[in-house]
Amino acid sequence: MTVDTITTRLLAEHGRTYAEEAGITLHDKPSPLYRLLVMTVLCSIRISAGTAIEAARELSAAGYRTPRAMAASGWQDRVDALGRAHYVRYDESTATALGEGAQLLLDRWHGDLRRLGDEADGDPDALRELLREVPRIGPVGADIFCREVQAVWPWLRPFFDERACAAAEDLGLPHTPRGLGGLVPPEEHARLAAALVRVGLSKDALAELRAA
Repeated sequence: MTVDTITTRLLAEHGRTYAEEAGITLHDKPSPLYRLLVMTVLCSIRISAGTAIEAARELSAAGYRTPRAMAASGWQDRVDALGRAHYVRYDESTATALGEGAQLLLDRWHGDLRRLGDEADGDPDALRELLREVPRIGPVGADIFCREVQAVWPWLRPFFDERACAAAEDLGLPHTPRGLGGLVPPEEHARLAAALVRVGLSKDALAELRAA
């Protein structure tokens, strides 16, 4: 199978971003960017992506779509929302992290993640370091946020982290950010990155693409 064919199949079969799965219509606006950050926090521990995505949906449905709403919510209310998504074991510590993170965003960036992006000043490494100041977000979480937010922050493109590049190498594709970025138009970078991560997490999907 040619590189073009593999790339086309990746996008067609696995190219749904995690933000889309969480019901987030991503725009360069405070609320959807914050909802993406919440999803990132939820995905940043050893729990299934499906459970984390469902928890993001529950928190959004409960009205916690801005840092101000999250900070004003009760700790038990956050725990309950996480529990409805079966985000158990980590529900209490995550409820605490979400409250602390919301307050940090309000205090430092006035609740607007675009200000955080401006502080990074076009430097992806600086952005990743700033994101790691948010409770619960480490290197993996920073990569998750950057992979997704490049859909609306063009200055980040092409952003393909180690997970995406490793899956690309397994498929015989270029496996550097620049090489992968050249396979699709810039506006498709986020979808390709998500597709590669999804395939990398699924032995069956990876084997199917390899065998085709």
